[in-house]
Amino acid sequence: MARSKTGFTALICLAAVVFTLLQTDITVQARNNSLDDFTGGVAAILEPGTNDTAEIISATAKELNLTFEEQEPEEESKLVMANVKYFLNVRCEAKEDADAVGQLYKDCGGTILERKDGWTKLQSGNIIGWAKDEYLLFDEDAKELANEVGKLIATVNTETIRVRMEPNADADVYALMPKGSILDVVDEVEEGSDWIRVDYEGNDGYVSAEYIALDFQIDAGETMSEIEARQKAEEEAKRKREEAARNVNYSEYTADADTTMLLAALVQCEAGGESYEGQVAVAAVVMNRVRSGAYPNSIHGVIYASGQFTPAMNGKVNQVYESGKISQSCINAANEALGGTSNIGDKTHFRRNDGRDGIVIGNHVFY
Repeated sequence: MARSKTGFTALICLAAVVFTLLQTDITVQARNNSLDDFTGGVAAILEPGTNDTAEIISATAKELNLTFEEQEPEEESKLVMANVKYFLNVRCEAKEDADAVGQLYKDCGGTILERKDGWTKLQSGNIIGWAKDEYLLFDEDAKELANEVGKLIATVNTETIRVRMEPNADADVYALMPKGSILDVVDEVEEGSDWIRVDYEGNDGYVSAEYIALDFQIDAGETMSEIEARQKAEEEAKRKREEAARNVNYSEYTADADTTMLLAALVQCEAGGESYEGQVAVAAVVMNRVRSGAYPNSIHGVIYASGQFTPAMNGKVNQVYESGKISQSCINAANEALGGTSNIGDKTHFRRNDGRDGIVIGNHVFY
């Protein structure tokens, strides 16, 4: 009699479980990948001392031929960012005495290719090699830094595109940009948007979304051969400048007229529409990088380093420099920064003001 009563109680319990499963729309993820790993069937429910709810539900599901949707694991992030004050060496093998194949500077990032024994094989620009994990950021930490220092860019993919002053086809035009030109995107882009707001010499410009390709860009490192080529180019440029005997001495930096005009050209491209204070701040960012040790140690090297300044990437700086049509205010701003003036402290980054912490001057925030 006691056995019948126990069996009846067990059936009631089983019925309650089945009723709950059939009446609720739930997704159950078993402790193991396969329901076949459980062999207890309904006996698992009746087994005294069984406290594992996942095991009970899985065993019951098997007994009743119920199937449940398994949740797919989240895909691991492949993003990696340098976590250094200056730079780190990327090596040909995962050991400290291996030859360096390149260098990652502060705020540079790349893609994870492989990880083992405290080392990560990564690709950054043309670099492919190994770096120690202790000098890298991964997962959410990497994403957070990338969002801080990276930028969304728009690349023109038609023969020419008009950069307009307002988001409509009848608005006045700032300039015509040829295919391959790159512009910094000011706002997050909404899906289906017809117009993209971009930065044009410190002003708001608008381009048709139909004729541009969007990409999120993070600074890349340099291979050892790229570093060597850059250094040789800088030495040759310096030699030619010295031969021209047009050096101008400043309290903190020695620059010839050509270098001054190169810096002024960048200021015009980045902040031509900004106040004089904003132009000095952009020039100061370049000089802060030159002095920091975390970037190339020359104005030319900083301006043309991979992924640093969009106008240098798309050839706009070269065009302005070669044209000689640089405003006097931008030249004055370059001279002030070369002489040691900085109205932004030691800040090394700027972008269109998007609400982030930093020193706001005009349309830019410096951080």
